[in-house]
Formats: sequence, structure tokens, C-alpha cells
Amino acid sequence: MQEGSRAGAAREVFGAFLRLGLTSFGGPVAHLGYFRREFVERRRWIDDRDYADLVALCQFLPGPASSQVGFALGLRRAGWAGALAAWLGFTLPSALLLALFAFGYVRVGAGHALFDAVVHSLKIVAVAVVAQAVWSMARSLLGDWPRRWLALLAAAVALAWPGAPAQLLALAACALVGWRALDAAPAAARGVGEDRLGHRIGWVGMATFIALLLGLPIAASLIDQPWLRIVDAFYRAGALVFGGGHVVLPLLQAGVVEPGWVPEASFLAGYGAAQAVPGPLFTFAAYLGAAIGGAGAGATQVGAASVATSVASAGSVSAAWLGAGACLVAVFLPGMLVLVAALPFWQSLRERAALRSAVAGVNAGVVGVLFAAWLDPVSTSALRSAPDVAVAVVLVVLLMRLRWTPLAVVATAVAVGAVRALVAA
Repeated sequence: MQEGSRAGAAREVFGAFLRLGLTSFGGPVAHLGYFRREFVERRRWIDDRDYADLVALCQFLPGPASSQVGFALGLRRAGWAGALAAWLGFTLPSALLLALFAFGYVRVGAGHALFDAVVHSLKIVAVAVVAQAVWSMARSLLGDWPRRWLALLAAAVALAWPGAPAQLLALAACALVGWRALDAAPAAARGVGEDRLGHRIGWVGMATFIALLLGLPIAASLIDQPWLRIVDAFYRAGALVFGGGHVVLPLLQAGVVEPGWVPEASFLAGYGAAQAVPGPLFTFAAYLGAAIGGAGAGATQVGAASVATSVASAGSVSAAWLGAGACLVAVFLPGMLVLVAALPFWQSLRERAALRSAVAGVNAGVVGVLFAAWLDPVSTSALRSAPDVAVAVVLVVLLMRLRWTPLAVVATAVAVGAVRALVAA
């Protein structure tokens, strides 16, 4: 029996990911940095190369990459129960906060100096966390100049053509160069392989993904049930997003604002709130589901006044929570199904020398893409002044030299931001 099969392992996984769900600010790139620190360096559940391979796989798949990595880590540690525990622990804190936010726009919100200062401080935390992740992964994965050049080229492509398509193109080119030019590393020990899933489970996962992607629109057109159309919209958004995070927002906006389920003002308010909570940005779906459910799932057209009054009413509470849960599951489900479909075959294929060379190229490309993301948008959106740069440097020192925990760094940054706001007032 593997270590993850012992009693209580799922509770251990849930506790570890709940802590991350409460403290992981900064979006998917920062989340990968938090995960690496927690599970590669601190807990040693996975080694650096296996972790980089897993990140590379999830970068290629549709869905929220950081949540997929967490799901796979939980599966590796404690099987299916661990996978579910990892997803719940990492997702619930921000989902609950955003669902609660949907019950009424918080009166002290965007535009308030102290609130804005706290949100800005969290962005600076992301700068420090991503810097630590890029540096650590570069030391581990860029051992020679061919890999370093690949990383720099991938970064240049990602900066020149922002967006998920260019990132995927850069990683694919790195895979091709790696396959032809890089030496294969020794075969790594299996992590989440056929002993956990098996090829049959992989085929079932892919069949389920395709069946829902094709079947939900058909069912929604044949059955007069508004919630089928809503679930279909969220499932398609999760299934068609490469890169996760902010990339899902245009699809969700088209899916819920254009039909009139959520007015644009409420959509933007929820988006602003999503920037201020930890965990995956995909939990924005919980806010939207709560808003739709609170306004009445039976209505196909929902006005701004209807949402403002209905969401806050006691009679809509149950529907709002059901809506939050349904939309949350719908947007995450496709990415997890694709991951389940890919993992068994990934573990077999990675034992081949040619593929390991290609993966070495992808790993180098991932470092470059992460570096590009650190430059823009992580740093460009957070570092507005010389004091911001100084705070970011201090946070990097606290993380990398003094080995402070992420929670302590977040608390320090928020305190500094609050003081700066009070002084400037």
C-alpha cells in the first residue's frame, strides 16, 4: 500500500489545502509557487522534477491549471478521497466568501482607500511569491545553456504576444526543440499512474468530458429548464479555457451577462471581489451562481434591480446557495475530467526517452512563461511606485532568505499597505 492509502491521509490533504485556500493570493501563477513551497520543499510529497512535469501537463490541458495540479497532488497522496479533499480545501474558502458577497454589495468596497490599499498589498505579495517560484524552478530546471535559451525564448514569445494561444505555441515549440536537441533525464518514479487510475478510468474520464460538452447544449435545447442552460454555459466556459484564471472571464461574461441572468454592474462587482480573495479565480462562478439563484433560476431575464433585491431576500437564500454550488461544480468539472483522462497515459509515455527530452524542453519553457507572467501582468499591475518596489523586495527577502511562511508575509504586506493608506489619507 502506498503512503497515501493510510487512514487519515485525506484529512491531512484537506488540512494542507485548506491552509493554502485561505492564504494563496495572487492567481494561478502565484498558486503554483505556493504549492511548490508547500509540497516540494516543506512536505516533500513530490520532487521538483515530477512537480514540473505535472505543471507542464496541466498547462497543456483546458481548465484551471493550479486547481488541476492540486487535484493531482491530492490523488497522489490519498487516492480519490485525497483528490476531492484537495479540491474542496483549496476551493471552499474563496467560493464561500464570494457567494456571501453575492447576497448584497458590500457598502465599504472598491473606492474606499483602506480597501484598495489591502487589495494592492495582496498584488505585491504575488510579485514576491512568483519571483521565488521562478528563481527556484530556474535553479532546478535550467541546468545548461540550451535550456536557459529555451526559457528566454518562451518568455519573449509570451511577452510579445500575450494570451494563452501564444503560451501554448511557445511550450509546443520548446517541446519540439527538447525532443530533438536535449538529453533525456533518467526516468522518474511514477507518481499518479496506472496504479491509481488505470487506462480504463482515463477513457471513462475523456468519454464523460465529451458527452457533457456535446450533450448539455442538446439537453438544454430540448428541455425547458433554465438551470440546464446555466450549467451548460458554465461547463463550456470551463472546458474551453486554456490558461485558466482571467481567461475564463470573457466566456463567463458572454454566458451570463448577454442572456440577462446577471447584469453587467453585478458581474463587475463580483469580479472586483474575486481579486481580493485567496484561492482560484474560477470560484468567481460561485458568486455568479449565487446571484442567479438568488434572483430566481426560473427567470431567463434578470434585471439589475431584481438581483439587488432578490439576492438579499431570505426566501432566495436556498436557491442562491444551490446556484453557487451548481455553477462552481460545472466550471471546475471539465478541467478535472480532462486531467483524469490524461494522467494514466502521461505516466506511461513519460518513461520514453524521447518524451522525457520533450518534457525537459517544456519544463524550460514553463520557467520562461512564468517569468513573463511575473513581469506582466503580475509586476506591472502591482508595482506602481518606488515604495511598491521596496515593499516587494522586502517580501522577497522574507520569503527566500528568512524563510517566512506565506501567511506571515501576507499579514505583513497587508499591515504595511494599511499604514501607507492611513498616512496618505
